[in-house]
Amino acid sequence: MKLSGSYQINLEKQKVWEALNNPEILKKSIPGCEEFKKNSENEFSATATNKIGPFNATFTGDIELKDLNPPNSYKISGSGNSPVGFANGEASVTLEDFEGGTKLSYTVEANVGGKIAQVGSRLIDMTAKKMADIFFGNFSELISVKTANNKIEEKEKNKIPSKKKPMNKIILILSAVIIVGITMYYIS
Repeated sequence: MKLSGSYQINLEKQKVWEALNNPEILKKSIPGCEEFKKNSENEFSATATNKIGPFNATFTGDIELKDLNPPNSYKISGSGNSPVGFANGEASVTLEDFEGGTKLSYTVEANVGGKIAQVGSRLIDMTAKKMADIFFGNFSELISVKTANNKIEEKEKNKIPSKKKPMNKIILILSAVIIVGITMYYIS
């Protein structure tokens, strides 16, 4: 099976590259990911559960990053096994500056076998395309939200503190003065 696509991400290329190598962001981006561990600088292991046709398959596998060319490209090689079959493949990912952001392009070649291969290549292709769309959609959203949150935090840090007295303190003082005044009035 071969699959390709591209996504426009409104973030500079270096930031996208860093996110593509961040295990926390990858875990949150992978559909059905239950576990994602960094074993070494370029090797990871993952567990994910997804529905493929009539099968609900939990795959456990290894992922390796190869041919690293920061921040422009790399290859992701992976293999996984489940009780209903196996999958292995390789994806080439490239990043290029494009229209004020980054264009992420990918090509994937994958093989599946076992019971899941019996559902047919058309269903597997559709599932793979859907999972790629979910992954890159989640990835784009996560890094966009993270960037927006960082900008808000930065603005808050640079904000000049207000020199006004808090309103609650003024109300408390006025209340005390009024109570003392009413007490003095009734005593006299």
